Amino acid sequence: MFSQPALNASLNGISALLLAGGYAAIRAGKRGVHKVFMLSAFGVSTAFLVSYVVYHIRVKQLVLFQGQGWIRPVYFALLTSHTILAIVIVPLILITVRRAWLEKFDKHRQIARWTLPLWFYVCVTGVIVYFMVYQIYVGRAVEAGRYPPAQKSARIAENCPAGTPAAPALLSRMNGWPGACRTWEIRCARS
Repeated sequence: MFSQPALNASLNGISALLLAGGYAAIRAGKRGVHKVFMLSAFGVSTAFLVSYVVYHIRVKQLVLFQGQGWIRPVYFALLTSHTILAIVIVPLILITVRRAWLEKFDKHRQIARWTLPLWFYVCVTGVIVYFMVYQIYVGRAVEAGRYPPAQKSARIAENCPAGTPAAPALLSRMNGWPGACRTWEIRCARS
């Protein structure tokens, strides 16, 4: 079965390998080989970005991280740094590639010292996030903006004894954010 998240992780992994190859080539003084590796990394990263955006527009669902305990803050720290740097890296990549394309190698070298490690970090952490969400701590898909009614009902039944109505204010909050059932305790109205 085709998995677009797996494709996206593969594209990230391939980009990381191409970046490593490009770095090794330039350290060895092979500019032509470096150029091929880096333009390939740029192309694969562009394909990843298009695939990622299309997937999230088409599917319109979130996958909740299921890990518990100490791994949860580790995951969210990794995800936060990955997301912020993924946003920052796009203009850095474009500036770095443009400077090389225009053969302004002194300026290219200055910015590439920042761009390469950040780009590599984003690629590698993208693969790690994929494995944590889809392979190690298998998540459940949740339609964006709503908690599925069947899971919501099961969660209410789990927290409220039979015949006891759940507090409506907390139930309305559950509908606003998919992870709300994990963070809001559903209190039952007791007579």
